[in-house]
Amino acid sequence: MLAEKIAVVTGASRGIGREIAKTLAGKGATVIINYNGSAVKAAEVVTEIEAAGGKAEAVQCNVSEFDKAAELMDYVVNKYGRVDILVNNAGITRDNLLMKMDEEDFDAVIRTNLKGSFNCIRHISRQMLKQKGGRIINISSVSGVMGNAGQVNYSASKAGVIGMTKSVARELASRGITCNAVAPGFITTEMTDVLSDAVKESVSVQIPMRKFGETEDVANLVAFLASNEAKYITGQVICVDGGMAI
Repeated sequence: MLAEKIAVVTGASRGIGREIAKTLAGKGATVIINYNGSAVKAAEVVTEIEAAGGKAEAVQCNVSEFDKAAELMDYVVNKYGRVDILVNNAGITRDNLLMKMDEEDFDAVIRTNLKGSFNCIRHISRQMLKQKGGRIINISSVSGVMGNAGQVNYSASKAGVIGMTKSVARELASRGITCNAVAPGFITTEMTDVLSDAVKESVSVQIPMRKFGETEDVANLVAFLASNEAKYITGQVICVDGGMAI
């Protein structure tokens, strides 16, 4: 399905990014595991992929830094010759109520979640134009679709990702490049595991399907959007949220 494709997945050392990387590799892609935190966790993803017969490489880069993102994309293109799939998944949270939110926490979330995605798209777009093809998949959030109290910074960053997705789709469509956004709801990850049972229950009642999703639910959609089967889909925002944003 994705044989001989080169994919870059940012923030791929854990959670949703990790599952996306493993899923793309399982379908034949060579996957660049971008990380900015634990080299050990990134190496574990590479080991898992290789043990299953796939191909992967871990590359450290803080994608929120414009020049560093350029170095990442240049490295991949120079080594592998192309980038067919870019998944902008890297993201952070710094939750707080609006009246208590520090400027630093607002800026940090925007810089990583929104500007990081821009940086990567900006630096790979010329190569994809040259290739006359590519798949860009941006990981947004249900918080960017409907807002969420205590997440002004995160919601703003993820809503920005949606607007950017639509603009990029319009700019690049004529060259066979698609750009779509996936908006996960509450997904079972290390981040949600720390929530108390009471919080999980209060969230679940807001979800029509009455349960959290799994990382595979997001990864399978990303794999579809990265494939040739999705060649006529662009500029879309697809929620994986159990109906939460209906």
